[in-house]
Amino acid sequence: MAARRDKTHYLYIAVIGAVLLGIAVGFAAPGVAVELKPLGTGFVNLIKMMISPVIFCTIVLGIGSVRKAAKVGAVGGLALGYFMIMSTVALAIGLLVGNLLEPGSGLHLTEAARHAGEAQAKAGGAQSTPEFLLAIIPTTMVSAFTGGQVLQTLLVALLCGFALQAMGPAGEPLLRGIGHVQKLVFRVLAMIMWAAPVGAFGAIAAVVGATGIDALKSLAVIMIGFYTTCLLFVIVVLGTLLRVCTGVSVFALLRYLGREFLLILSTSSSESALPRLIAKMEHLGVSKPVVGITVPTGYSFNLDGTAIYLTMSSLFIAEAMDKPLAIGEQISLLLFMIVASKGAAGVTGAGLATLAGGLQSHRPELVDGVGLIVGIDRFMSEARALTNFAGNAVATVLIGTWTKEFDRDRAAEVLAGRCPFDETTLVEDTHGDQADDGAATPVPAQPATPKDGVPA
Repeated sequence: MAARRDKTHYLYIAVIGAVLLGIAVGFAAPGVAVELKPLGTGFVNLIKMMISPVIFCTIVLGIGSVRKAAKVGAVGGLALGYFMIMSTVALAIGLLVGNLLEPGSGLHLTEAARHAGEAQAKAGGAQSTPEFLLAIIPTTMVSAFTGGQVLQTLLVALLCGFALQAMGPAGEPLLRGIGHVQKLVFRVLAMIMWAAPVGAFGAIAAVVGATGIDALKSLAVIMIGFYTTCLLFVIVVLGTLLRVCTGVSVFALLRYLGREFLLILSTSSSESALPRLIAKMEHLGVSKPVVGITVPTGYSFNLDGTAIYLTMSSLFIAEAMDKPLAIGEQISLLLFMIVASKGAAGVTGAGLATLAGGLQSHRPELVDGVGLIVGIDRFMSEARALTNFAGNAVATVLIGTWTKEFDRDRAAEVLAGRCPFDETTLVEDTHGDQADDGAATPVPAQPATPKDGVPA
């Protein structure tokens, strides 16, 4: 175990080195650096390739191993209610900070920025509510996996999970098979992670080469304000809620997820760390059903960072174009964009497209202003992704606590470093291939669970 931990330790040191090297190349040879973008894109695509099978296996095993359907509904309902409340809080904080800072005052559009805004508006493609709901239904069960749509995979997995649950003992062989598939998926993911330094180098070099330092200087106010707002939201709002409800320190939780934050920082996509979050939350002591329902759902509906970004960016654009938004317009526009962004979490650039699409549908005259932040969106995307990820981690612990499916003693051991996470497989088989309830699940090391999945 020690040797394997050492190897992964070197891997993430290599990621840090690759990021620094990418920044240096971006400044020294911008033309060459921009051409390195496919390296970062390729790595993110490898990770995204694994998202659908990870979500499917996790949800099917989580639901299928619970004998009471009402229990699944209770966890899902509690999670959705929590996500809606926190998105509203994040929206309000973004509105408050944006109105106080007035980051767009004194800026003016350039012709290049105007064209960039038009391009992003076309990419955004605003959806109506019926179109959004219909888009959740895949053409076929298989297309849900090949299309890369998180919500479509979520729907198919939920249907399969409840079907296997209804089958009772007859569905246990299928659950065992899916459990073995999950092991394979996590093993492949562990192999892909060794390409992280190459992907990080290409992604960082390309964005620095394309942006340079001038754009960052001219837009420093909104960047610093956005990062500060996200940091305060995570530490003050989420940290206080976590400490009061669970007794867990947010700093200890963030330190436990340090490697995932580094991965997100280098790829600018929280989706790249989704499989690892699932594995680490189970290892921390949150039961498999809660993790299987809360984490994938949170990636589509718990968008704290995106809410703050959309709020501040909209105010920034309106002020930069000398067309400020009234309070009523702010609330109407941003509530629309929060709904439109569901399912886009973790996808690099999705926030910018959602911003442009929302402005196009509500205030078309502001769309040109999107070009003002195209140059720094890559850097703001990192803060969005980090905040979304932290919000989902905290939400999983909270939901586990409220449903009495969180082992605090186990969490204390893990956060203290006395029960290390297996970085090689991402899955620990200390209890074998079969859980106490007869479901085939590669359960991370944690106390045995009774039939309803509640830690003993």
